[in-house]
Amino acid sequence: MATENTEILQMHDLKPAPGAKKDRIRVGRGEGSKGKTSGRGDKGTKKRYQVRPGFEGGQLPLYMRLPKLRGFKSPFKKEFQVVNIAALNELYPNGGEITAEDLAVKGAVRKGYPVKVLGDGEATAAFTLKGVKVSASAKAKIEAAGGSVSED
Repeated sequence: MATENTEILQMHDLKPAPGAKKDRIRVGRGEGSKGKTSGRGDKGTKKRYQVRPGFEGGQLPLYMRLPKLRGFKSPFKKEFQVVNIAALNELYPNGGEITAEDLAVKGAVRKGYPVKVLGDGEATAAFTLKGVKVSASAKAKIEAAGGSVSED
């Protein structure tokens, strides 16, 4: 029987497959590191560094195309909750005294905001409004139906 020359693979014989291990490209470290342009192409801002955010290649940028400072918004503006006379007729069919708190409890307005009553609809009962703003047409209709308004 002929002796077979079998080589046993050992730990110190292991090495990666050819082409599996490559050095990483150190971009922008001069011509000697890896090729003339270091994988950045040729010429222009992107080669040298990077373009700034919002730059559109020389086209007028969006932030300059949009209008600047139009108008004014007062931080002290009062937002009134609006209720029409027609809604008061549904909520208070028999009339009575009405305040902003009562309207908030019934769900007609949100709590903590000033309320204004507008004149859409006809007053069918005598409403006594206290602590709410009232338009001129609403005031005339409520007083014609026998109600009263006090804007305290």
